[in-house]
Amino acid sequence: MSPPHLAHTEHGIRLMVQDKPTLLLPGELHNSSLSSPKYMSTVWPAMKAQHINTLLGSVTWEMIEPVEGAFDFSSLTQIILDARKHGIYLVLLWFGSYKNGISTYAPAWVKRDHKRFPRVRVWDAQRGGQRTIEMISPLCAEGARADARAFQRLMEHVREVDSEFGTVVMVQVENETGLLGDSRDRSPRAEEAFREGVPVDLLRHLAAHENLHPRFKERFGTRLPDPESLVDKSDKVHYSWASIFGAGTAADEAFMAYHISRYVGTVALAGKSAYNLPMYTNTWLNFDDASTLDLTGYPLVVGGGARPGIYPSGGPCPHVSDIWRYNATPAALDFLAPDLYFHDYERVCADYTFPAENPLFVPEQRRDAHGARRVWVAYATYGALGTSPFGVDTGADEIGREYKLLAQTSEYLLNSKPSQRMGFFFDELPESGSPKGKETWTRAFGNIEVIIERAFVFGKPGPGGGMVIQLGDESSYRFLVVGRGFQVRFRGLEDGVTFTGILEALEKEVDEQTGELVTLRVLNGDETRSGEFLIMPNDEPDYGGFPIAVTIPARTCIAEVEAYNLCEGY
Repeated sequence: MSPPHLAHTEHGIRLMVQDKPTLLLPGELHNSSLSSPKYMSTVWPAMKAQHINTLLGSVTWEMIEPVEGAFDFSSLTQIILDARKHGIYLVLLWFGSYKNGISTYAPAWVKRDHKRFPRVRVWDAQRGGQRTIEMISPLCAEGARADARAFQRLMEHVREVDSEFGTVVMVQVENETGLLGDSRDRSPRAEEAFREGVPVDLLRHLAAHENLHPRFKERFGTRLPDPESLVDKSDKVHYSWASIFGAGTAADEAFMAYHISRYVGTVALAGKSAYNLPMYTNTWLNFDDASTLDLTGYPLVVGGGARPGIYPSGGPCPHVSDIWRYNATPAALDFLAPDLYFHDYERVCADYTFPAENPLFVPEQRRDAHGARRVWVAYATYGALGTSPFGVDTGADEIGREYKLLAQTSEYLLNSKPSQRMGFFFDELPESGSPKGKETWTRAFGNIEVIIERAFVFGKPGPGGGMVIQLGDESSYRFLVVGRGFQVRFRGLEDGVTFTGILEALEKEVDEQTGELVTLRVLNGDETRSGEFLIMPNDEPDYGGFPIAVTIPARTCIAEVEAYNLCEGY
């Protein structure tokens, strides 16, 4: 049996566990939760009740190697055994040298030895000089080696206790890397490296790369030299960071991205050599335009920042992801992943499925209803391996409601091609003004267009979300529709179509014995507006004072619907 791994299939990139495609329905625990088997004893059943099949939790360098060379895996071993007993997968988060841009999870023997493990220095405008911060310099080769040895030993242990079972399915290497408080490390070693300029091998790679990320090209594409001009250049030739990436913080960020990605790549590669599980690193996102953030009722600061150093400078944001890929993928890291709280959800999903070999995985996102509605876009439209609301051990009701439906229909999702599925959501309507998000979602499936709108009610339309999957081949007019708070109608795209309607609609439920979907009711009349559109109602439709209950509350939230066309020749 192969260890958990990623496979490129006609249905997209899939996580294979026990050699079977597996849909992760994950949640991330609070930072310290996985450190205690006793604490977790009540968490496992609570997560199962919310249909969560995977938990993300941290393993910290300070816990497993409190004394250099002396490792303690007793708590982790028990955690893995308990997860296996409860039928829950684990994604381990390695909090080694870096967690949210600082090194607070490094062991005391690392923190105290500033000569062996020099720190980052930043410019402090208030003091008018430099100050040292609690971050191991990414130019510290000894720090990378020590972290890599610890991570390699961790992965050796995971292989020893779990390779037969596949409980641990992926590993995150470090957490939200990058520098906060300044755009660049100002330590003597970093200053010297910055003056040496851009490594020629990196320039050769970027200049010759035909598939650079669109965000990279927007910022830096016109500055890259002609690839032919680099062919015979010595590695000592000097191209300043500013001449390639722009003066000031742009050059600083590219410099940091190069050195942090090399550091993280060194650590990840050591772990891969011990146990080749899928590995990724996560991203504290920047923003270019504050108007793209979804910050209703929240201060701007929670959305990240527009300047390197306000968001972690050098982390794997889309515009420097090609630098990261040069140093860290695919040999060390299988993909880069976004932590996605307040940004334009669909745009970030698109950014992190470029290039096509980078699968989408969302290690952190909002756990409230706002966040839960959006997972449908990640799973159905972008083929996500999983989406992971943060802090689920203290609140998972909202995501559990969506995960229940995803669990019931996972086989359909896993076995559909990207061209045969679409996710969507509708947020709460504001009390005044226009809604911010899409009010109509459309997609052509072969010769028929699927149109998704909010569910009809006589009162105020509610929020909603779900997915549509085309059943059969790409010429089929039959669809699985899943979710609540929306309605679906169809439009024929062939020449000569004069009418498109609903031929059949069946409400489905899960057979408790077989796990398969079976027909509960045949829908028509009010439920399909007499063949015009199929309503997937919300849990509590607003009747708006209308005395006749023609829009019923949601029941199973799963249906099959078949459309048909008429071509009458006039």
